Amino acid sequence: MRAWFRQWLQHREIRIAEPMFSEEQCRELSELITLLDRSSSVDRSPSEAPDDDTRSLAEAATSLWRAQRKLTQAGRSAENRQTGRYLRTCAEALAAAGLVVQEHDGTAFNAGRALDVLVYQDDPGVTEETIVETVRPSVYYHDQQIQRGEVIVARPTADQSTKVGEGYA
Repeated sequence: MRAWFRQWLQHREIRIAEPMFSEEQCRELSELITLLDRSSSVDRSPSEAPDDDTRSLAEAATSLWRAQRKLTQAGRSAENRQTGRYLRTCAEALAAAGLVVQEHDGTAFNAGRALDVLVYQDDPGVTEETIVETVRPSVYYHDQQIQRGEVIVARPTADQSTKVGEGYA
């Protein structure tokens, strides 16, 4: 009744005619809706996964990445090599399950990348904006980004960028 009244308040040209479905069509539609509800609860795609699950996956992947970096910086003792193998095996298992951790150190930076820049620092040793340190990696689950990377970007100093441009004049 309420829907009819809302339509009646509109101009005749704007009114939407009520759909005419038979009882059989209504029954088929309700069955399809029921099937869709059941299938969506069973076969949930990664992009529709709950935020808490993806957040937990991203935190676990980030912690694993940080542990691998610390171990690499610590040196090459027998214990470190064994721990490194365990961490590598864990990372490979997560990658096989669709979880990919992407580090950005040393890559060129442009404003279109899905990254959060924490700091821009002037560096006379670079000719273009370059990521010098990844503070937090980007994490992807089945090709869907679940965590944006956080980086520090080095950019050429102002006097060097003018020197580079002078050669093209």
